[in-house]
Amino acid sequence: MPATHSAGAEAALRSIFDEAGVEGFLHARDIDGDREVGLRPDAPVIVASLRKIPIALAYARQVALGELDPAGRHTVGAENREGGGAGCDSFLHDATLSARDLAFFMLSMSDNAATDKLMELLGVARVRALAVELGCPRIPVGRYRDLWDPVWAELGIDPDGDIDAQLAEVSEERLRGLAMLDPARSAATTPREITSLLTAIWRDRAGPPEACAEVRDLMGRQLSQHRLVAGFEDGVKVAAKNGALWGILNEAGVLEYPDGGRYAVAVFLRTPALSGRNPAADEAIGRAARTAVDHLRALPAPTP
Repeated sequence: MPATHSAGAEAALRSIFDEAGVEGFLHARDIDGDREVGLRPDAPVIVASLRKIPIALAYARQVALGELDPAGRHTVGAENREGGGAGCDSFLHDATLSARDLAFFMLSMSDNAATDKLMELLGVARVRALAVELGCPRIPVGRYRDLWDPVWAELGIDPDGDIDAQLAEVSEERLRGLAMLDPARSAATTPREITSLLTAIWRDRAGPPEACAEVRDLMGRQLSQHRLVAGFEDGVKVAAKNGALWGILNEAGVLEYPDGGRYAVAVFLRTPALSGRNPAADEAIGRAARTAVDHLRALPAPTP
């Protein structure tokens, strides 16, 4: 049986989330053992941009199998861009990048346009099959435009018009009621599913070793430093992916300590504010992850 969290760990995590005024869900596990801690680790949660982790793995596996040239050039056009996002998504003109750099933009800055272009190359059906294989069957892996069209229809928004202006007229109540934000009605995952996925990648069990190594490298290049990374001192290597939607803040990743300890952590928050900056919530992600890992490291190793 795995060594699980103590009541003290759960209380500490609840306190962190309560102090930040958020609802939190967390799972953390020792990658090289069976110790784990959590707070509502099996509750369904909205995945947001953490969906890009299995997409990156699908890319790396196809490269490892010789089915996709990482240096092949591909053009991100207007049909891929939503506008207002990071990287290619905010470009005014078409841009040509390698398949590898599409994956880099996708994970380093959560570029949605690069993600959609990569999905065209990989094939939605193949990525979806991979998500099922990896134990994350409900993770949404389609193109972003396909995922957002039902949202615009639910809100009565014309996707060819000025979306920001139309959204400004939508009440907070209607936004909170969106199916997209309800894990019972939308594609979802659980914190435990995400740490299982990360564990498989870090153990080289999610595909060829070179594919898993590529995903680990790309996740280590995320530009965001204000959530998970902020909870750990220099010397702890962090590879992570964050995500956000209206009232949703997430981050999951792996912490590697100088002594060789490796820990997968997934933190999901529901926040009272639908948008805008939330420093308290961002800080809570790093604090909760650190608290969970500290508890893991303090737990005795299980008896063989």
